Amino acid sequence: MEQMRPALEIIRDLCKRLETEGIGYCHWKSTAALARSASGDNDLDLLVSRGDVWHFTRILHQLNFKEARPPTIKQLPGILDFYGCDRQADRLVHVHAHYQLVLGHDTTKNYCLSIERPFLESVIQNDIFKIPAAEFELIVFVIRMVLKHATWDAIISREGKLSKSEQQEFAHLQTRVNQVNLLAILNRLLPSVDSSLFESCIHALDPECSLWIRIKVGQKLQHSLKAYARRSQTKDTLLRLWRRLSNAVSRRITENNSKKRLAGGGAMIAIVGGDGAGKSTAIDGLYEWLSKDFATIKIHLGKPKMSWTTIVVRGILKIGRSLGFYPYSRAPNLYNLDTSSLIFPGYPSLLRDVCVARDRYLTYLKARRFTAGGGLAICDRFPLPQVQLMDGPQGERNSSTHKDNWLIAFLIRLEKKYYRPIMLPELLIVLLVNPDIAVQRKSDEDAYSVRARSAEIYRLDWRQTIAHVVDANRTKDEVLTELKYLIWSEI
Repeated sequence: MEQMRPALEIIRDLCKRLETEGIGYCHWKSTAALARSASGDNDLDLLVSRGDVWHFTRILHQLNFKEARPPTIKQLPGILDFYGCDRQADRLVHVHAHYQLVLGHDTTKNYCLSIERPFLESVIQNDIFKIPAAEFELIVFVIRMVLKHATWDAIISREGKLSKSEQQEFAHLQTRVNQVNLLAILNRLLPSVDSSLFESCIHALDPECSLWIRIKVGQKLQHSLKAYARRSQTKDTLLRLWRRLSNAVSRRITENNSKKRLAGGGAMIAIVGGDGAGKSTAIDGLYEWLSKDFATIKIHLGKPKMSWTTIVVRGILKIGRSLGFYPYSRAPNLYNLDTSSLIFPGYPSLLRDVCVARDRYLTYLKARRFTAGGGLAICDRFPLPQVQLMDGPQGERNSSTHKDNWLIAFLIRLEKKYYRPIMLPELLIVLLVNPDIAVQRKSDEDAYSVRARSAEIYRLDWRQTIAHVVDANRTKDEVLTELKYLIWSEI
């Protein structure tokens, strides 16, 4: 049997603050699995009194929760998403805030029941959460499940039966209700759903119920809830079918189309560090952490994807070298900051530098456009004016003794042109590692180049920059934990 995790501190703090400030709320779904909600394994589905929305949101912001928005097609009136970070547990917590009860199939949520006030008036205090009276919860649960599973299109799409967790929740609620109270609440608040129809809905959720009866009950319930519908039944059915198709196509094109985006806007997060600082490991961990919920991409500005122009130019240069038009040459001491001792690497090398600059610019444009749309872009390395040995213009440094040549001067200007529009990221993080440790970590690479690239980053004074400096001499897990909390605090 799976061992339940303890309740997260951030969730305890949230519920305590809501109780202390008298916020009208309850955890209105999945109360049979409240332990999973308290541990952050499930979302927190909180129904909040409309009169307390401002105070509720203020408490979330004080606990560093951030609002995130799904794609426009999935946004619903009166329902917002907030995410918080529990540093001790190293986990994100999702609060699904409902200011009205919106039910229906997940693709459309067509029905809005106007029973929020009596629903909240029925709540009782559980160990951590306030929860509704079982009768209220069962009424809403049954309506939700029939609308979700007992329509003809749901059955055709093989969604006609309750999941295992839904079956467990159904059984749990049935053991807690008082039948007399349930019928009284139903007659008082939802007179269009009479006791006979409600009993039919319960029967339709039985796994042994025939498909025909299920569809018939689903149609009858939808008709009885016509006054609560946001659109007609015909329009809703057609919209469900269309969104099923469009969602399937969208997922095949790009997974990020279905992910949420932070309401505060996107951000470019650059991770910079010398060799052996653990950049790649950290970036992989950050991407795995953020991409579960948010539209996220990772790009490598140190080694950008080659454009077709670069492929063609490099191909021509390779052919020319193989035909003996010029020898391949490169400065023997490329990692020396003393430019006077560098040997001119040749025109082909300058052309390659220009191509790399252009590819970095194009990759930067892709990331900047993605963040402008609310996404998060994690950048492996970033061109910075302070760093000379990596990721910035190389032509002028490598050709300092030949700058009077007009062609060399042109290539230098062209290379700089591509770097000029690259602005600083919203969040710059520098991983500092001792060069000696870097050499030990990169034992399979040339020690001289590893030490030089690491030492340049290590010896720079980052205090006058926007950079957040992180000690990368520690274990990768310690560094990743600090990076997560740092990023969450800044984005």
